[in-house]
Amino acid sequence: MSATPPFPPTHAAALAALHRFVPEAGARYATRRNFDLGPGRHHAVSQLSPYLRHRVLTEEEVLHAVLARHSPETADKFIQEVFWRTYWKGWLELRPSIWQSYRSQLLRQIDRVQSEGGLRQRWQAACTGETGLDCFDTWAQELGRTVYLHNHARMWFASIWIFTLQLPWELGADFFLRHLLDGDPASNTLSWRWVAGLQTRGKAYVAQPENIARFTEGRFTPAHDELNTAAAPLDGPPPPPPLSPPAGGRMEADLPTLFVLHEDDLSPGWLLDSGLRPAGTALLSSGARLSPLDPAPQVTRFRADLVQETADRWQAQLGPTRPARTAGDIAAMAAELGAEQIVTAHAPTGPVAEILQELDNVVQLLRPYDARAWPHARAGFFKFRKSIPSLLAALNLPA
Repeated sequence: MSATPPFPPTHAAALAALHRFVPEAGARYATRRNFDLGPGRHHAVSQLSPYLRHRVLTEEEVLHAVLARHSPETADKFIQEVFWRTYWKGWLELRPSIWQSYRSQLLRQIDRVQSEGGLRQRWQAACTGETGLDCFDTWAQELGRTVYLHNHARMWFASIWIFTLQLPWELGADFFLRHLLDGDPASNTLSWRWVAGLQTRGKAYVAQPENIARFTEGRFTPAHDELNTAAAPLDGPPPPPPLSPPAGGRMEADLPTLFVLHEDDLSPGWLLDSGLRPAGTALLSSGARLSPLDPAPQVTRFRADLVQETADRWQAQLGPTRPARTAGDIAAMAAELGAEQIVTAHAPTGPVAEILQELDNVVQLLRPYDARAWPHARAGFFKFRKSIPSLLAALNLPA
């Protein structure tokens, strides 16, 4: 299943999407954001996530644009959604072992798929949208065609995957990560854990037929006996205590430097403004590191195209550029340039960070936005939410 996604991999397209959405970010978003009306009709939500996930647009840019048009009270629901993304990143950054545990458990579940015929058949049917559940199958096929899914549909899908189809949640999280243009290690992994009842322990999200019928406006009306509506949360160990937040490195401006432009932060202006003058730039896209299985080609192509388009826009300040897929590629380019340090934007927990961890002499610079927000992600979102006014105040937003 393939089709051209409605997300051109360019900064200009991201800005145009933001411009289209800003007028809708107030009352309309608050009242209509939960309605999934199907492909081509996701007009009440921003659809900015593929660009925000890669920071083609930054959180600050989006908040500035929205609050130049709406008051914080009017745009409160959308502001919270932006900060949910920030919160998830910070929460996982303080507990990277959750990502490592997910990755190891995923390998075990993939081994089970190889050896257990019944599980393999159920997993394949879920991935291809052939389970016989109309709503679920439609969402699976929509995801395959468009590499995007409405947020409410993602919750229903995950709940049905775990509790009705009784498939391992790790395989579902991997399915999303391989097929979503906005697939993010933090928000994807932790959202699946939340649906399963592992993130907020003892509290699962169980899809209800009435909720699906209401928020699809009757597109789907699953019968009560089609869904497991009385499922218990999954059991698992409590999350580990939070680590200290990352402090970020310190760049030596006078040293010959290789810059790594990676898919987790494609707005390098703040680094160049801080004095970065690279001898050359490696263009890092994590590609096959996303999953032990093959990601959808639209996903890997979108990421690589975004990285290249960013490099093209900033070419005059980046020096010679070259695509990189591994730590070895980056090290080889640094050696050729005689670089004595490798500088990059801090990569949060995930495949890009894993590649960078294999290198020596890497200086990861932490965005002030993240440095301010992530220390507040030590507990649940509702405690984090209390810090939002102070985090907004620090952004010098429109009065």
